[in-house]
Order: sequence, then structure tokens, then C-alpha cells
Amino acid sequence: MTEPNTDSSFNTEGAKELINTITSTLSRRKAEQILVMDLREITTLADYFVVCNGLSDVHVKSLADELTDVLREELNERPWRKEGLDTRRWVVLDFVNIVVHIFKKDTREHYGIEKMWSDAKVTKIED
Repeated sequence: MTEPNTDSSFNTEGAKELINTITSTLSRRKAEQILVMDLREITTLADYFVVCNGLSDVHVKSLADELTDVLREELNERPWRKEGLDTRRWVVLDFVNIVVHIFKKDTREHYGIEKMWSDAKVTKIED
């Protein structure tokens, strides 16, 4: 797995640690096409999006559940909001400055979040 940049694109240790834990957990649980999108220069909505997809609706939910558990246990972080767990096609875990988007593959393709935020600096997380 490729670690996200440790230069100024991940400037605070708290954000860096949270992003590293998120991406390593998603990778370990076999999430696909994991991206970290740095939004700091283009919006105040969030500093970063972490985007990935699961293989099925069950996989999407299990990724969200595992991520929530790991962040609570390891970093004492809890999402401010959770959306989409009922439909399992697009789950959003909002950690205020970092928002995690877990898609079912066809839903990710349909909404094209990467295209909507094409001005963001993107780091691809490799297995």
C-alpha cells in the first residue's frame, strides 16, 4: 500500500494519522480504487475526501462498520454524521474535516465524485 503524501498536502499530524488509519483499514478490508482528495484550496466543505468502492452492498456496509469500529478503538474518533447505511449504495462517514465516501462501484461511476471535484489534488492509495 502506498502511504499518502507526508508533505504539506497532509499538514497536520491529526489529519495525517486519521487519513492513514482510514486508508489502511479500507485497503485491509479490500476496498477498491481508494483515493484521498485534498479539497483545502477549493472548498470549505471539508479538508479531505477519502473515496473508495466496495464489491457489493454488503461489502459497502462492512467497510463502513469496520472503519467506524477501528477509528473508535484506535483513535477515539467517531463520525459526526453517517448517511446511506440503509441503502448501502453510497455511505458517507463525516468526520468534519475528513469525509469518507464508500460507494458501490456502479453508484460511484454514476455520480462521478472525482469529476465533480476534479480540481482537487488526488493521492491514489495502492495495494
